[in-house]
Amino acid sequence: MRAAHRISPLGLLFLAVTSVGWGLNFPIMKNLLSEWPPLSSRGLSGLIGAAALALFAVARRESLAAPRPMWSRLVLVSVLTIGGWVAFMGLALLWLNASEAAVLAISIPVWVALLAWPVLGERLSLLRAISLAVALAGIAVLIGGNGIEASLEKLPGFLCVLAGAVSVALGTVLTKHFPLAMPPLSLAAWQIGIGCLPIAIVGLIVEQPHLAALSSVGWASMAYMTLIQFCLCYVCWFAALERLPAATASIGTLLVPVIGVLSAGAMLHEPLGFREITALVVTLGGVTMALRS
Repeated sequence: MRAAHRISPLGLLFLAVTSVGWGLNFPIMKNLLSEWPPLSSRGLSGLIGAAALALFAVARRESLAAPRPMWSRLVLVSVLTIGGWVAFMGLALLWLNASEAAVLAISIPVWVALLAWPVLGERLSLLRAISLAVALAGIAVLIGGNGIEASLEKLPGFLCVLAGAVSVALGTVLTKHFPLAMPPLSLAAWQIGIGCLPIAIVGLIVEQPHLAALSSVGWASMAYMTLIQFCLCYVCWFAALERLPAATASIGTLLVPVIGVLSAGAMLHEPLGFREITALVVTLGGVTMALRS
């Protein structure tokens, strides 16, 4: 086998750390909402995480300088990809279980493929269109499978997750259309910082959080979101991308919702029944086929 086709074991390890770290964040975020409001907790942890990533980038002698002509694109993509996801996902967990949010989050590649058609001119093949339809069917099972009344109660949460997924997808497509030429860690630090800054400001003004409200578990959750979700996982993600084909890395991230669903059941005792498992399997299958087609 040629070296170009070998899968790096170290790359797979980095990918596994990323997937597990991001997956565990779903129940941890949900639990933290019982003590601190969503925008403040997500925004502030992101800002601190961005600062830590910037220090790590400097330690690796990566330049933090962003070319002036790139600033407008950098701000737009950061607000969409990071800000939209951080805000909408935090708000969604006010209505949804962590496992439901994790399953809905799988839909990001669906929206990337749909938006890439008008923006990038990437036409959908028949196989990919069928695969995306299967993925959407899995999401429909999750949304409609618990009865109309229950679904209406959770409708704001469903809409928030889908809004966050579409926001990430649009930011991803625009990044392909307007590439951001910066070292990966420096780019991540800027994107997380720019994306989380307005969320933190709005959270501090509107939610007015109090540090005294955080228990030891709350502080541990904040530390996890800051150091693991925004720092370690991003470092491992870029390390995985350096060692693995992009398609392998993309499919590997589908472990994130699986970990999210399983850990939510174990940590928060959320229901893990036929509806949740069916939605997870069908959506994962559709997205996996779409990524491979």
